[in-house]
Amino acid sequence: MSVKLTASVLALTAMAATSAVARDQIRIVGSSTVFPFSTAVAEQFGKTTDFKTPVVESTGSGGGLKLFCAGVGTEHPDMANASRRMKAKEFKQCTENGVTEITEVMVGFDGIVVANAKDGADFEVTREQLWTALAAEGPLPTTWDEVDPSLPMVEIEVLGPPPSSGTRDAFEELVMQKGCKLLEMGDKAYCKKDGAHIREDGAYIDAGENDNLIVSKLEANPDALGVFGFSFLDQNADAIKGAYVDGVEPTFDNIAAGDYPVSRSLYFYIKNAHVGVVPGIQEYAVEFMSPSAAGEEGYLLDKGLIPLPEEDFDAVVDRVNNLSVLSGNEWN
Repeated sequence: MSVKLTASVLALTAMAATSAVARDQIRIVGSSTVFPFSTAVAEQFGKTTDFKTPVVESTGSGGGLKLFCAGVGTEHPDMANASRRMKAKEFKQCTENGVTEITEVMVGFDGIVVANAKDGADFEVTREQLWTALAAEGPLPTTWDEVDPSLPMVEIEVLGPPPSSGTRDAFEELVMQKGCKLLEMGDKAYCKKDGAHIREDGAYIDAGENDNLIVSKLEANPDALGVFGFSFLDQNADAIKGAYVDGVEPTFDNIAAGDYPVSRSLYFYIKNAHVGVVPGIQEYAVEFMSPSAAGEEGYLLDKGLIPLPEEDFDAVVDRVNNLSVLSGNEWN
C-alpha cells in the first residue's frame, strides 16, 4: 500500500531517525466505548500482519483527544478513539500544537443504554423522566416513583461515565438537553448548558471510564441503574437488561434502523504526521474499516458495533485509503 507523505511526515521522519529510541508499536488512546472494537482489531492486526499488536488505552474520549492533540512526535499517541465527534475547541488545540493533518474516521453507531441487573425492576422511561430524575436544576427526587408513579419505588442511583467521557457528552446532549426541551424548562440556550447539567448530590455516581466495572456494580446492586454503550449491554446480556426509552427497546435492529432515540456515531482519528514513522498506522486503519471487521458482516458486529450503511461505509473506506485531511470547516 502506498502511504501519503507530507511535509510534516518528512519532518517527523527526520526527527525519528535521530531519536535514540524509535517507537515501532502503534499507540491508541480514547473512548471506553470504542475500546473493545479497537482492541479486537488490534489483536487481529497483530496476528495477521508483520506489525506489532497496537497498544490501546481506555482514557475516555475527552482525555484521549487531549493526549492526541498535545503534539507531534513519538512521545504522543498516533490515534484517538472517540464516542462523539471531535469538538471545535479540540481541533483548535490540535492545530495550536502542530497537529495539523488529521484523518477523521466514522466507524459505525452505538446506542447509549440505561440498564440494570436482570433481577432488578423493569424500567420503561422517557427522556423527560430521566431529566426530572437527574437534572441538577430539576426537582431532585429521591426515588423513581417520585418522578412518575408508573416507575418503580426504588431509590434513584445511577452509575455513569465521568465528564471526560464521550458517552457522558452524548447522554447530556441526547437525553438531558432533549428532556429539558420536551419539558419546556427553558429556551434552547438554557437547555444546552445549565439545563443539561447532571446533579451531583449522590443520585448520579461518577463510575469512571471502566464500563465493565459499572456492569459488575449493577450485578451487586439490583436497584441501581447504569449508563453505558449498547455494546456492553450486548456483551453482558446474561446479567443485565436495558430499559425501554421513549417506548423503544435498545436492540441492535432498533439502533440500526434509527428507531432508538439515544444513539450516536463512533470515531477514530489518525495523526497523519505519524504515518510512515510509526509502522502500520494506515494499515491498521484499513483493517478496522475492512468489510471483514466494521462491515455489515464483520467480526466487530459480534462485539456490538452497529455498522454504517453501505454507501457511507464505502466513503469512509475511501477517506482511510487516501488519508483525507479534516479541514476544520465542519464546525463553521
